[in-house]
Amino acid sequence: MKLADKVAIITGAGQGLGRAYAQRLAKEGAKVVVAELNADKGQSVAAEVKGHFVRTDVADEASCNQLAAAALDKFGRIDILVNNAAIFSTLKMRPFWEIPLAEWDQLMGVNVRGVWLASKAVVPQMRKQASGRIVNISSGVVFMGRPNYLHYVASKGAVLTMTRAMAKELGEFGINVNAITPGPVYTEVPRATVTPQQREAMIGAQSIKRAAGTQDLEGTVVFLCSDDAAFITGQTINVDGGMNFH
Repeated sequence: MKLADKVAIITGAGQGLGRAYAQRLAKEGAKVVVAELNADKGQSVAAEVKGHFVRTDVADEASCNQLAAAALDKFGRIDILVNNAAIFSTLKMRPFWEIPLAEWDQLMGVNVRGVWLASKAVVPQMRKQASGRIVNISSGVVFMGRPNYLHYVASKGAVLTMTRAMAKELGEFGINVNAITPGPVYTEVPRATVTPQQREAMIGAQSIKRAAGTQDLEGTVVFLCSDDAAFITGQTINVDGGMNFH
């Protein structure tokens, strides 16, 4: 119960890692706000964690503001924001010169602007409380230069550097901002872009020779949101089984 009575907003919490974070934070005592664009999935997870669902498009400023207002209305405070929402599993891998402009803009709207807008929406309340935790989910691809989805790699690089700038700006208000860079993690979300051979090759590149599960990320999120991480901000924790060192 490291997060007893904390109010946590998790974006993109309707499936995959976001759903796992919602479940784990709830087990740690947090009151969870499930922010999700897909209403059916979001409501389902909210029911699982006995939390509160708010349909949210993180790329839209009004939607993010409504999310923060709904969390406040329901629980009276906002202690944690996990910026997890991102476009990834539906991407078609292709050379960067073949990426359609519309796809680039849509992805950047969610993966980069969404992190900014969701953070922007919760900061006034966190400043009022003089406390808060923001955890931004980046990706291990920023260390790999992985080919064939340049927009995704670029967006996660932006999340990492935004984390550092946000930490500098928010530290004086008692708000900690950190990032996590997960390696490959396999959830219930289909990953058509990864073949079984590629999966085995990535596991082979790790120091720990097994596939990562959601439980391998959950503890890091809990730690960064807890009092144990009170003096940690602007940092990136790489959770990839020792695939990359940085």
